[in-house]
Amino acid sequence: MVGPFRNAGRTWRQQPLAVLATDFPSDADGKAIPYGIYAPQRNAGYVIVGTSHETAEVAVAAIRSWWIRLGRRYYAGHHYLLIEADGGGANSCRSWLWKTCLQALADEFQLTITVTHLPPGALKWNPIEHRLFGVITQNWAGQPLVSYETILKFIRTTTTETGLSCRAVLDRRDYPTGRKIPAQEKALVNLVPYRLFPQWNYTIKPHSEARE
Repeated sequence: MVGPFRNAGRTWRQQPLAVLATDFPSDADGKAIPYGIYAPQRNAGYVIVGTSHETAEVAVAAIRSWWIRLGRRYYAGHHYLLIEADGGGANSCRSWLWKTCLQALADEFQLTITVTHLPPGALKWNPIEHRLFGVITQNWAGQPLVSYETILKFIRTTTTETGLSCRAVLDRRDYPTGRKIPAQEKALVNLVPYRLFPQWNYTIKPHSEARE
C-alpha cells in the first residue's frame, strides 16, 4: 500500500518518521504492484509498478515494455526469447490469459517465445527473487513508501557490489480481474509443448511462422 505505513527495517536518521499505527487499505493513497524482468547476463532489472491488479496482462505488459525499451536493443537481430518464470501467480503455467497475451506479443514483434516454469516449491531458485527483488526490499527497508515516486526512486537506486542496475516505470492502466478465455481464442495460441514436463515447458511461435 502507498502511504505513511510502517515498513520493516532500520534506518539511521536524526528525527524519527511518523507512520500510521494501522494499515487499513482505506488509509492508503493507492497500491503499488511491482512486476519485474531480470536479465542475468547483464545483471540488470526492469520493473513496472502497476496500480490496478496483478494479472497475466500486467506480466506480459511488463515484458513488452522491457522489450521495447531495452530488449530489442540489447538483442538486436535476435528473434528468440527465453523466459524463466515461476509456476503460479500472474504468469501461472495453467493460465490461458498468460499464454494468449504471450501469443499477441509473439505476433507483434515476430518473436518465438520459449517459457520454462519453475515447478511448485522451487521459487527460491528463481534468480529474480534473490538477485533483484530481495535487493530492492533491502534498499527501502525502514522507509515508508509514501508515494509512487518514492517507490520508483528506491527501485531505480537499487544496486549491488556486483553492478546491478535497475530501471522502473509506473503503469497506471487498469487491468481487470476475472477475464475468461473462450475456447476459440485458446485454439489460436500456436503453442508447442516440450516432451519433458510439457505443463512447465513450451514454445509459442508467431502465427506468420506457423503459416510458413
